[in-house]
This record gives sequence, structure tokens and C-alpha cells, in this order.
Amino acid sequence: MHRNDNTKSGAFINPQALMAIKNLEVRARIVVEGFWNGLHRSPYHGFSVEFTEYRDYTPGDDLRYLDWKLYARTDRYYIKKFEDETNLRCHLIVDNSQSMTFGSGGFSKASYANTLAATLAYFLNSQGDATGLLTFDEDIRDYLPARHRPGHLRLLMLALEKPAGGHSTDLTAPLKRIVEVIKKRGLLIVISDLFAPVDALERGLSNLRAAGHDVIVFQVMDPAEVSLDFQNASMFRDVESGRTLYIDPSVARAEYKLRLGQHLESVEKSCSKLGIVCMRLTTDRPLELALFDFLRARMQRNKHSRAIMRQAATAA
Repeated sequence: MHRNDNTKSGAFINPQALMAIKNLEVRARIVVEGFWNGLHRSPYHGFSVEFTEYRDYTPGDDLRYLDWKLYARTDRYYIKKFEDETNLRCHLIVDNSQSMTFGSGGFSKASYANTLAATLAYFLNSQGDATGLLTFDEDIRDYLPARHRPGHLRLLMLALEKPAGGHSTDLTAPLKRIVEVIKKRGLLIVISDLFAPVDALERGLSNLRAAGHDVIVFQVMDPAEVSLDFQNASMFRDVESGRTLYIDPSVARAEYKLRLGQHLESVEKSCSKLGIVCMRLTTDRPLELALFDFLRARMQRNKHSRAIMRQAATAA
């Protein structure tokens, strides 16, 4: 589970102040501008997250552009890429289920998650990349295919402004839907608290990887969920089951943290096994840093992939 805290956050806007801004697109723009202004030097000038040299062969590709030397070395088919193919195709998969309505800092996890999605969409759109959206609770709510055209970003923002609802978090339906409707390989960014059975999550993510997609997961949690930092015994309502329970935090805290730790570890292991980058965020973390984590993960992954391809091509 990756989390970067090396970048000082003092120059970045506090999430609580950010969420006080009503317009989601304005929030996203402020985060992106704050990100660039907050870094004295950026390694991401002219950033492009696709491989700049090769991509996997897809049936129907022109065989004239197959790199046969690389095939002889790796026993895999690769197509040489051209500049007009390097733009990213990305879909944001955003959890709007009932559990995302929880918030201890004046705003909900859903507000934070939707702002993160809006920020990524705003950034990618400014890079010329095609961005789509799928929001879900126990079923699919909104779906917009990846596009880069006038007006598309605004439609995406409008979909993200809808309040969270539904009941349970069901990752099975949205992940299955993505495989069915997105035929071209691309980047999929899942934003959720992942309060769902890990076996179902792993099956869904495995299907995405089997379809050839690159996947990044942002697990969004409220700080109070991590610490159970409540002082007095109170009635607590499970937002997904609807049950109301009387809980003394001082008694339940140790067992809660144990179970939560086991769940988070299982999520981490599942993602690692599938080669998926998973980043855990609490809602008090500045979103500029989340954007930094996203870009750094993509750059590191692609540097590694390009190095392997170059080595194989040279050896051939």
C-alpha cells in the first residue's frame, strides 16, 4: 500500500477549506493549480502516461508494425507506437454508496472522493487525455464513456455532483460493467472506501487485469474510521445495514482496529497479487498530494515497463 508523505503539505489547501467551495469544477481547478504551484520542480512536464514506444498487439492491428525482434526475445507481440497514439484513455470508477456519506470533519467521504475524481479528470483533460466516468452504489448510477471533446468535462462534473445514496457497496456490478463496455485497453481508477467483501473485490479487479487494463485503486477513509476516536459510548448506525448498535468505543476500539487491520491487509495483498497500485487516503490529506501520488505511481510504472522493453529489444 503506497502512501507518500515526503512532500510538505503546508503549501496546499486544507481539504475542509476546499470542500467549502460549492462548485466542483472550481475545486478541481484549484487543486491542480495548487499542485503545480506547490512544487518547485516537477518531473511531469509534458507528462504522458502511455508507453511512448510500444504497446501490446491487439487483433486487427497492422502486422507491418510488429516488432519481430522483440517478439523473438520475449515471445510476445508488441506494436511500435506513434505520437498520435500516446494519449491516455482513462475511466474513473467512483463509489457513491451509503457508506461514503460518512464524515467526521464537516464533509463526507463521497465529497472527498468526487473531488478527487474531478481533480484527476480536470488534470487529464488538460493533458489532452480522454476521460470517462462510472459511478455506482449497489448498482450502476451514471456512465460516461471516455472522451476528449468540448463539453464532455462539464458533463462529467455534473455527474460527480450528484449526492451519494443507495445502500450497500457492491463492486461486482460496476467492475463487470466496465469489462463489458470498455473494449480498448486503458487506465481504470477505482475510488472507494472498499467496505465490501475482499473476495468479490479481488474477482472484479482480476477481471479488469485479464481484460488488459491498467488499474489504480484509491481507498478513501475518514480519519475517525481509522482510529475510532470517539470518547463516549453512543448509539451508532451502520449506514449500509441500517442497524443501530450501542457501542462503547473504549471497549470496542481494540477489536475494531484488529478487524479493520485484517481487512486493509487483505485488500493490500489482493491488489499486490494482481499488480495493482493501491493508495489509501484519509480525507484530511490534501488532494494535491493525492495527485502527486497518482503521477509518481504512473511515472514509475512506465519507466519500469519501458526499461524492460528496451532491454529486450537491445538484446535481440
